Amino acid sequence: MPDIFSTTRPFLRALTRDGISLPVIDVTDPRFRVPDDAESLRALFARAHEEQRRNSRMPQFIMRLMLRRMAKQSLLVNALFGAGDAPFLDGISTYVMKLGAGNLPPPFDSPMDKRMAASAHLALLRLRTQRVAHLLTDALAPELAAAPGAPLALVDIAGGPAIDAMNALILLRQHDPGLLARPVAINVLDGDEAGPFFGKNALAALMGDGAPLAGLAVAFHVHRYDWNDTTALDAVLRDAQAAGAVVAASSEGGLFEYGSDDAIVANLAALRAAGAGIVAGSVTSSHEGRRRLTTPTRIKVIPRGLEGFAPLAARGGWRIARAESAELSQVVRLAPA
Repeated sequence: MPDIFSTTRPFLRALTRDGISLPVIDVTDPRFRVPDDAESLRALFARAHEEQRRNSRMPQFIMRLMLRRMAKQSLLVNALFGAGDAPFLDGISTYVMKLGAGNLPPPFDSPMDKRMAASAHLALLRLRTQRVAHLLTDALAPELAAAPGAPLALVDIAGGPAIDAMNALILLRQHDPGLLARPVAINVLDGDEAGPFFGKNALAALMGDGAPLAGLAVAFHVHRYDWNDTTALDAVLRDAQAAGAVVAASSEGGLFEYGSDDAIVANLAALRAAGAGIVAGSVTSSHEGRRRLTTPTRIKVIPRGLEGFAPLAARGGWRIARAESAELSQVVRLAPA
């Protein structure tokens, strides 16, 4: 295995559909990892609150003018606040926002991009990915140990590049290399093609000689998906069930944050009916500061909070087994009810 803790080691890189070379996020690498000890998290959350407080004191019309000017200087600001009518933040823009200010490649490395990437709020996006990967790992380790040789099917709903699933594999291998001595499939169900395109290339880089997933049998399957119609999900789950696979699903920054109540319940019910035992994902926080933060953007997350999400999970046959704060969102692991 490579020395993943060396900050002088070159990044693994992968190409986007537009030919841009991006670093591949590995949450075991300190260049990507967000410190998550209690003191570091208190400091990060306090910094996020201070950013939020400063922004809330500014008149809305001045804020809009500033954001328009900043959007001309930053692709990342433009993705959030620029023109466009898509209610979702696309997979590649979301991914780049998680790289950190010191890891931004061209054309995302303008001074304004770096300023944006250094904000506490984007550090919280990185923390969200990291926590979902750890929740998946913690739940999967005993399941895989109890089913040696059984295939592993990871189902990433609105997964974009599926970097949460790949990092769960990195963490599992670090925990116990023998757990992944089996066929593994990452199934990405998404309506956007650019994120999964990059994800497939990122997995290839992670499986290269000396890379964290080298020597493993990991396949990457992309399924065009509208979460309002679970037909494609049902097909993936039928195949996994027929193969006797251990199934774990995730949706980080996806279904539970943007989807309707009915879509969330339908997807969770499909997973429950197919015998899946693990679901992890993120739920937008319901506190007022989070609501104010999204007001000037075109991004239409639904700030349900755990109190709004738990009843939907129950309707789909699940309960919240664990919840961790990423401040702007709550990261959850579900277990069958």
